[in-house]
Amino acid sequence: MRVLVACEFSGIVRDAFAAKGHDAWSCDILETERPGQHYQGDVRDMLQSQWDLMICHPPCTHLAVSGARHFARKIASGEQQEALDFVNMLLNAQVPRICLENPISIISTRIRKPDQIIQPWQFGHGETKSTCLWLKGLPKLTPTNVVEGREARVHRMPPGKNRWKERSRTYQGIAVAMADQWNY
Repeated sequence: MRVLVACEFSGIVRDAFAAKGHDAWSCDILETERPGQHYQGDVRDMLQSQWDLMICHPPCTHLAVSGARHFARKIASGEQQEALDFVNMLLNAQVPRICLENPISIISTRIRKPDQIIQPWQFGHGETKSTCLWLKGLPKLTPTNVVEGREARVHRMPPGKNRWKERSRTYQGIAVAMADQWNY
């Protein structure tokens, strides 16, 4: 299966699918943190190819409700609409199976409600981080390893220049569940 992981610099989801023998590629404007098949550039360039599955992690900077206090400025500047247009483009790509992942955001009210909301603690990580999944042609993920903990580590990260990067990484347990359960 050909798998495109859009807007992923970490290589975590890409590598989970590659470990299952798939032709998996990550794509981001940033270079990848792990060696592997990675296109550094605009994901629209990659959508010209044939893909069986696309997992998308569009930037949440202008979408997440955690930043609602900045929405008036983001609306006035057009940044929020541009981010929504990008999400719509990904959701409507000519790929038979799509998962778009984002935190609780305005995607739910401006485009459509998510098909599923998952937590890291359902997949082996004792932390909370509500993660919405918008699905096309895919079943909901089934929790694989419910653990105790429920710490809001990501929410409580101190300010810093790489905070956004740390907050955006997919948990390994979620990536493995995707590769195991969406292994067509």
